[in-house]
Formats: sequence, structure tokens, C-alpha cells
Amino acid sequence: MHAITHNPLTLLILQMTVVVALSRLLGALLRRIGQPMVIAEITAGILLGPSLLGLVAPGVMDAVFPKSSMPVLGMLSQVGLVLFMFLIGLELDPKLLKNRGRASVVISHTSIVIPFALGALASSWLRSRLSEPDVPFTSFALFMGVAMSITAFPVLARILAERRLLRTKVGALAITCAAVDDVTAWCLLAFVVSTVRSTGLDGAVRTTVMALGYIAVMLFVVRPFLARLGARVGSGQHVNQGVVAISLLLLLVSSMVTEAIGIHALFGAFVLGAAIPKDGGLAEALAHKLEDLVVVLLLPLFFAYSGLRTQIGLLSSPHHWGICALLILLACLGKFGGSALAARFTGLGWRESSAIGILMNTRGLMELVALNLGLDLGVISPTLFTMMVLMALFTTFITTPLLQRIYPFELFAKEVADTPEATPVPVNQAPPFTVVMCVADDRTGPGMVTLGHALGGPAAAERLYALHLIHPDDRASFVLRQERGDTSSDGDALEPLLSRATSLSVPVKPLSFVSGEPAVDICRVAEAKHADLLLLGWRKPLIGKAALSGTVYEVMKRAPADVAVLVDRGLTQIRRVLVPFLGSAHDRAALRLAQRITHIAGADVTVLHVVAKGRDGGKPLGAKARVEEVFQEPGAAGQVKFEVVEHDVPSEAALAEAARGYDLVIVGAGAEWGLSERLFGLQAERMIHACPISLLVVHQHGEVRAAAPKPSLATIVRATGEQASS
Repeated sequence: MHAITHNPLTLLILQMTVVVALSRLLGALLRRIGQPMVIAEITAGILLGPSLLGLVAPGVMDAVFPKSSMPVLGMLSQVGLVLFMFLIGLELDPKLLKNRGRASVVISHTSIVIPFALGALASSWLRSRLSEPDVPFTSFALFMGVAMSITAFPVLARILAERRLLRTKVGALAITCAAVDDVTAWCLLAFVVSTVRSTGLDGAVRTTVMALGYIAVMLFVVRPFLARLGARVGSGQHVNQGVVAISLLLLLVSSMVTEAIGIHALFGAFVLGAAIPKDGGLAEALAHKLEDLVVVLLLPLFFAYSGLRTQIGLLSSPHHWGICALLILLACLGKFGGSALAARFTGLGWRESSAIGILMNTRGLMELVALNLGLDLGVISPTLFTMMVLMALFTTFITTPLLQRIYPFELFAKEVADTPEATPVPVNQAPPFTVVMCVADDRTGPGMVTLGHALGGPAAAERLYALHLIHPDDRASFVLRQERGDTSSDGDALEPLLSRATSLSVPVKPLSFVSGEPAVDICRVAEAKHADLLLLGWRKPLIGKAALSGTVYEVMKRAPADVAVLVDRGLTQIRRVLVPFLGSAHDRAALRLAQRITHIAGADVTVLHVVAKGRDGGKPLGAKARVEEVFQEPGAAGQVKFEVVEHDVPSEAALAEAARGYDLVIVGAGAEWGLSERLFGLQAERMIHACPISLLVVHQHGEVRAAAPKPSLATIVRATGEQASS
């Protein structure tokens, strides 16, 4: 340990290892309660600093984070922060600032003016208690106003993306106002920094003039150049290392110029990122190349550096904690209250106004950047720095739970449902049948739409939905795609399905959004669409998992309709259908789907009733009567045949029959077929993997057993015999 901590390089590597490991661990834990990664990173930094590690193990803290290593750690964290501010600029689309409606103008301006005024007013009382005497009141007041006005645009964008709110009315307003706040706050912060650094009025004027000249160069020289560079990328050319090198050189020069001017290097990085056009692929490509290294490795070092400077022990009296609580109250009152009241004034309801206020109250990373600048410049004291860090942590932490309570997913589902009104159905036509096809893998899509067409027929117009859920991502490029409405991930998963639908002349409505809980969201969409059937694609489970496990099993438990799982083996047409039948509720649900297919698509259906050998089941009149009851509706174009076969293992009998030239097997999701939700072992794998043709496993709505026991082969045989004799 001594050799590691006394070697500057190995000490830095050790510090990076500890910081990244703790950040990721806390992130995994906090994700479970819906908190963004920034909360974990801020918390990790505080835990590694004097607030915890310095109290419980001061020797360890002094060995891992000695004071002599702070300059190196600080410089590296600043490099990471410069790159991250570039990524934030890439996320910010200037188009959000154009043609904003009256509501956006009122909310954004109010959400800046009121918190700024409260912060400036509070500074007259705070300065004598928490600031050095030589700090000018103007600088202190301006800084407190800016610190209260900040909204964390990147954190807000990720929350909106993960909650599928980016393109809703609330989300569009919030992201627009946050973009305005972000630009305005950084301009104000740059002005404050230049004021503090200047030696007098002449210095302030000189800094302002040079900053205006810098912005003019960025707008009229650099931006057109970046637009031409982005057009080349957008035309299909690969973003090679030369393009990345040019972009990074511009980043370094821009940061160096703004640092030399006196408005800090971070401002130059942010402006360059915002200047890069978002229409082509340049912004997304640069974000994709940089963000993993920056966000995973370098940015946590900034939080650790901030945490090492946060000393909760400085709040040593009830008076200090009272001031901290007052700052939190003022921050929430100004940002949440001002935004919510402004939104209500523009005509929004209280629920939508409150949701916007909650979102605008998010601070997170941007607040820490401003606070570190204030501490470095000597504008705020370490005690006030700690209070403001706690304020930033609290306001960010409460965003997700409050938003879930004020603006739950059901409201979003209503907004995106857009369910068509019911239309009269001719007497000789099958009633409308709504199918939600859940596509996780692009390979399952074509077979799904083939089956959906056979179930819906001409009445399927506007009633076939292709749903693709996107796993949330921390990448800036992910947020860029969400902002512009590009919901594809890893290629367009719906493209093969839509191509097959076009060839079949079948209208399909695609739905795609971000989901952290796929089973829950699938069921919510099915409820919003009044689905008659939820159609899932099957993928081979992990070793040791049941054939129908994971998301499939969770959907079966929650679904408001029947669920069917398609094991696609090249399904292109449905002319002959096999339905193994023992009489269970799941089997009857399979029969109903077969009845629709024969009625609409004209397919021939064979119902195979399996009885145990040696039992008196040669004429199972009860089973045949139930089949005839399902198929008694007139107008079926295909033929229906009922066959009886003796076999001790029903699934083997079904597999043997399936090899005789069928297009599709429709089977109930029961234990007797080796398809119980909780069945592990050979039987469960055998039915699905050995079936030579496409297989549709049907689950009757409301027939899930939460923890069904694993039946033995003898139990399956006995159950088969009892059902056959009924």
C-alpha cells in the first residue's frame, strides 16, 4: 500500500478505481428507486470526502486522497468537466430556443427571474454570516442569484426521455424552458466570473467586449464551418479520426480562448457543443465516441473532487442547519413555485403546472459546476458551499418520486393512446380484433404481422399496433435521438415488420418509447389500446430459466387480455393450423384464435385431442362438443377436423403430428404441454425447441398461477387422463 500511495501515477489510478467503482455501485442501487446516475455520483463524492470517510477512517482518506494529490486530481477532473460541458452543448439544440410559444416564454423567464431575485435578496442576509468580508456584495449577490436559477438540463433531459415525456405537452414545455434556463444561466455565470476576475470597471468592460467578439466569431465563422462538416457526415460519410481530431482541436481552442478572456474554459466548451448542428450525424457521432469515457471515467472524478471539498461537519450548529433548510426552501419556492404559477397563468392545469415546476427544480450537476467555480473564486465560503451542495442533492433527489406522484404513467398512456373510435361492423364480417405486437428483436417482426393479418383481416385497419420498447440509456446521443423523435435503437427493430406489412397491404401503427419496466409498460399500452391479444416474440432464455420466463411471465401475470408467444420459424403464410387440445382454459383460448384464423384467413384447422393409452377415451364426446361450440359460428372459409390420438406424453403426440405439413401450431400455455410458466427442465425445452414449425403459445387472461409447482411426468400423465375422460 505504501508503494502505491507514494507513487503519483499509481495513486491517481487507485483514486480513479475507487471513485468509479463506488459511483457504479451506488448507481446500481439508486436506479432501483428511480434516481438518476448523478445522484449516485454526488453521493459517492461526499462519502469519499471528510463528511464520512474522513470521520470513520481518516487514515484511509489521507492515504488514498492526500492533500498533495488534490492539484492533479483537480486538473484531471477539470479536463473531464470541459469534455462533459461539450457533451451538454451537443445535447442542446438551438432550435428549442426558436419560435417558442407564449407559455414557454412566460415559464422560462419566470423560472429565472423569481429564483434569481430570491437568491439576490437572501444574499444581503447571508453575506455577513457565510462570506468573507473582502468579497464584494455585488459579486456575492449575483452569484447567489445564478446559483438559485440553474436547472440541470442534462439531468432533466434524461428524466424526460426515460419517462417518455419528451414529446408530450409537459415534456416539450419543460425541455424548452430548461434549454433557455441553461443558456441564460451560463451567460449570467460567465458575466459573474468576468466581474469577479476583473480588477476594475475597465477590466469588466474589456472582458465583456472580448466575450461578445468571441460569440460573434463562433456564430459567423465557426458555426458555418461546422455546418459544412456536419453536412458531409449527414450525407453518409463516416466520422473518421480526422473529423474527431478537428472537433477536439476546436474544443481545446475554444476553451482556451474563453479562459484567457476571463469567463472560464467551461463556457467555451459549452458554446462549441451548442454550435455544432444537430440535423446531421456529426453531433450524435461525436457524443457516441466521447461520452462513455467522459461520463464513466472522468466525470466521477469531478464529483469526487467536489465531495472532498464538501464538509458536512462544518454545519456544526442548529443555526447552520436552519440556514441550510432555508436555502432549500428558497430554492424550491423560487424554482418550483415560480415555474408552476407561471405555467398555471398560461392556462395549464394544476397537475401539468406542478409537473413542470418539479422538473424545473432539478439542479444536479450544473449546480455543482457553478458552486465549484464560486468556491475557487472565493465568492462563497466552504460552509456555504456545503449547504448549496446539499440543496442541489435534495432538489434533484425529490424530482423523480414527486413527478411519479404528480404525473404518473397513466396520463402519458392516455396522451399516446389515440385509440380510434369504434365503427359499425357489417353482419357478415368478423368483429374488430385489436392486436398489440411487442417487438424486441427485429427477426420476430415479420412472423408477427403475418399472424396479425390472419387474425384481423380487413377489419384490422387501425387495430394492429407494433410496439417497440427502448431500454433507457445514459448516453448523450440517446437523448439527442429522443429529442428529435428518433426512437430507433441498434437499427430500426420495427423495419422488417413494417416491410412485411407493406407487402401484405396491412396497415400497422408503430409505437416506440423508452421503458425501464417493459412488462408493466406493455400491459399499460395494451390497456390503453383495448387490446384483444398481446402478441410477444419468443427468444431463447438464459440457461436454467423457464421457457416462458422473464418479461413473458410478467406480462402473463399482468396482462388485461390474452397473451400469445410466437416462436417464429419462418412463418410466411397460414394455410394449415394444428391445435393440440386437452380442454384447459389455455387450450380453449388457443381454439378461439384458431377459429378467427379459419374464419378470416380461410385456413384449415386440425384439432388434435390426446388421450392416455389404455384409458376409455376413444370417443371423447365432451372435448369434441367444446371444440364444436367454438367453431359453430357460420362463415368459416376453412375446414375444421377433429382427431383423437392415444399417447402418454401429450407434447410428444403434438410434435409428431406437427411434422406432417402444417404452417402453425397453436397450443395452450399449460403444464400438460410442458409449457407451464414455472416449469424447468427437459419437458419445457422439448415442446418449444423440438417443434419443426412455427409455434404459438396462448395464455388465457386471468389464468396465471403466481407460483405454480413443477409437475412431474406422472402428474402430467394423470392430468391428461383425467381431462380426456371428462
